[in-house]
Amino acid sequence: MSDGARDNGESENAHTDETALSARLQRLGERLARDQASRPSDGPPDSRATSASGYAKGLRLSSELVAGVVVGAGLGLLVDRWLGISPWGLIVLGMLGFAGGVLTVVRSVSAKD
Repeated sequence: MSDGARDNGESENAHTDETALSARLQRLGERLARDQASRPSDGPPDSRATSASGYAKGLRLSSELVAGVVVGAGLGLLVDRWLGISPWGLIVLGMLGFAGGVLTVVRSVSAKD
């Protein structure tokens, strides 16, 4: 007899727990819907335009870095042939070109568009 009462009590507790959980889930759903409705919608950005813009910026930055190194190395080769101090002009001006390219990239990235 006590076993039947115990089973009945557990069944009522399970039913009460499920009811409370359902109510909490419903309140949560309502809060999420309300929060989502209150947020300003900027609209989804066009992902293709965003990625194309990112690719363009990446290509520009990488070409600036490469151009700095190439110009520095080219000037270094010219100085080497003109003064006959091979390979020191190439080494020094190549490093200066690299530093200039990095500086240009850093300035471009930190500039506010």
